[in-house]
Amino acid sequence: MARALWADVSNRGTVQGGSTITQQFVKTAYLTSQKTVGRKLIEAALAWQLEQRWKKDRILTAYLNTVYFGNGAYGVEQASRIYFHHSARVMKPAEAALLAGIPEDPSLWDPVAHPKAARSRRNLVLRQLYAQGYLTQSQFVNSLVYPMPDPTKVTLPSTQGVAAPYFANYVKDQLVKHYGPSKAFGGGLRVKTTLDTRLQQTARDAIKSVLPTDSGPTAALVAIDVRTGGVLAMVGGENYHKSQFNLATQGERQPGSAFKPFVLATALKENISPSSILTSSKQVTINADGRLWQVNNYEGEALGPIDLGKAIAVSDNSVFSQLTALVGPRNVKNTAHDLGITTPLQGYFAIGLGAEPATPLEMARAYGSFADGGKRIDGSIFGDQPRVVDCLTDTKGRCVQDNRAVEKQVLSSDRAAVINALLQGVVQGGTGTAAAIPGREVAGKTGTTENYGDAWFVGYTPQLVAAVWVGYPDKLIPMTTEFHGHPVAGGTFPALIWKAFMTKALDQLKLPPENFDAPPPLYAAPVTVVNRGGALERDDGVCKNSYQLAFYGGTGPSRVATCKPNEVEIPDVVGRSLTSAKARLHGQPLTPAVVYKPAKTGDRLGYVVGQFPRKGTASAYDTITLILPKSLHGAIPRVLGLRLAGARRKLARLHLKVKVDGDPQGRVVAQSRPPHTASAPGLQLVLTLKRGTAG
Repeated sequence: MARALWADVSNRGTVQGGSTITQQFVKTAYLTSQKTVGRKLIEAALAWQLEQRWKKDRILTAYLNTVYFGNGAYGVEQASRIYFHHSARVMKPAEAALLAGIPEDPSLWDPVAHPKAARSRRNLVLRQLYAQGYLTQSQFVNSLVYPMPDPTKVTLPSTQGVAAPYFANYVKDQLVKHYGPSKAFGGGLRVKTTLDTRLQQTARDAIKSVLPTDSGPTAALVAIDVRTGGVLAMVGGENYHKSQFNLATQGERQPGSAFKPFVLATALKENISPSSILTSSKQVTINADGRLWQVNNYEGEALGPIDLGKAIAVSDNSVFSQLTALVGPRNVKNTAHDLGITTPLQGYFAIGLGAEPATPLEMARAYGSFADGGKRIDGSIFGDQPRVVDCLTDTKGRCVQDNRAVEKQVLSSDRAAVINALLQGVVQGGTGTAAAIPGREVAGKTGTTENYGDAWFVGYTPQLVAAVWVGYPDKLIPMTTEFHGHPVAGGTFPALIWKAFMTKALDQLKLPPENFDAPPPLYAAPVTVVNRGGALERDDGVCKNSYQLAFYGGTGPSRVATCKPNEVEIPDVVGRSLTSAKARLHGQPLTPAVVYKPAKTGDRLGYVVGQFPRKGTASAYDTITLILPKSLHGAIPRVLGLRLAGARRKLARLHLKVKVDGDPQGRVVAQSRPPHTASAPGLQLVLTLKRGTAG
């Protein structure tokens, strides 16, 4: 433990583990899994106190009753019933050995997902038992050939059910995360979920009715009640027994153009009207924080000047890359998080085109915020998480703790109404026409990633929202021919699955057709703006890369930019040689001026150590001051390859002390202080000499 702690402290992070069984039990029963040195110290302190009160056998029993054995099994008794279909009391040695090897890494040693690795692990435990005298030779030999669990017969605990195993596992994970394993599995919790078993079957039927064969791509689907935020259906994979990876909650894949409504919402928060016009072109180059970002339009389309409503309907990349640059990618990230995307996002410029990952559950929840008038729905117990638990009940099914829906306004209702109107256009005459349901108002957005690796449709009515993802679960495989010989885009399989599900689900829920609230008629007028430092500002008349956008009320940003005539970016040249730094500045074009400061012993000479100004913008040919160190006592010369006498002569001029290491009759092969660095009188230099070395 001391070694592991030192490794963690010296590396400023957790790189080694050193937990005893007692510490592991304390962590799962009372603490979080956060990997920090502080948490480790608390864990050790609690473990020490527990060992003063409990005997080892009691601690081991408690550990075995709470530790995770994979496939939904917490505790050895539940694991025995899931894998072997009998109580742990009658386990065979081979069965016990299999379970003993799993907790170290339940994913790696999973006998369902990795039977060969699990068998090898089991046999290792058996050899240890035999070597230590716990098994006779006959028991050892028989155990080595004892059959492994049949993956098709590894059944879930009765409390988890068979209708929606992925959903049940997600609920369980949410409970464990909030309450800890001890209370979740040993506290007598009885949970009423939000799942609708009819809609769950409808979701599976919709996928089967559209996807042609089991050998092609698969699908994930999540449906959410707009008004309550309750998850009504969740299909996380084809077969839970074959793979417990939940594509609906763990499948973080690029949503492509399905992310564009978050850019639009960010623009609306800046008071930008969708009547704003940008130019659609085959290819556009964006200045992304000093780097050039080149964006190509889908199939090389170029529609010329179009408004944002048309751009979202046809999913125009060139327009939305420009809009992302204007409103700021970090602001888009914040909007997505506010609406319900909980996966960590990076504020890169490609976020506006869906290059950052999200899950179908998150996408459904975020679009549900649009449908519900800009309100994100959390649960009163679990906070900013998808609402899958309705309430905790007593033994008679009476609710004792309600996980009530809590609304949080993250986008104004007027702005949400604008989004809803624009996304209806996607279904009425854009890329999502295959999702149209006669007699109902439908809003939604398609998403197709580069090379057709992922395809999405996320859509909603005023009452129900659903997200559908189609792709290959194990790796990114281009789906260029899977749609009847054509590529799989968001408007193909995903939109058709969505329509098949929603058409039946709305009838099952007996939801009559409803209309979205109409957006208010708001006046908009053009204002010329520019993005400066991640924020929109009004053009002062000389800004480069400015755009004319329509703003509600005609006001636009209050802050006026301070652009300069013939403005250029100031490059950071600190660390470059003087020659390289001058060349870089001349290329902007800017004018370098050099000043010197006294060098410290060992400073590298001839290289820029500071500049003023360091960053920002300047007018063309403005002066940038470069700071270089200048030695008051000369520079240490290069003496490599010289004989000792020649090296001494060169170094004597600077009054340097010489220490010889190696053969004095040889030549210098190394010097302890690098050449061209600042010297000082009396500085010692170690020369390494070796015979037979030429200069």
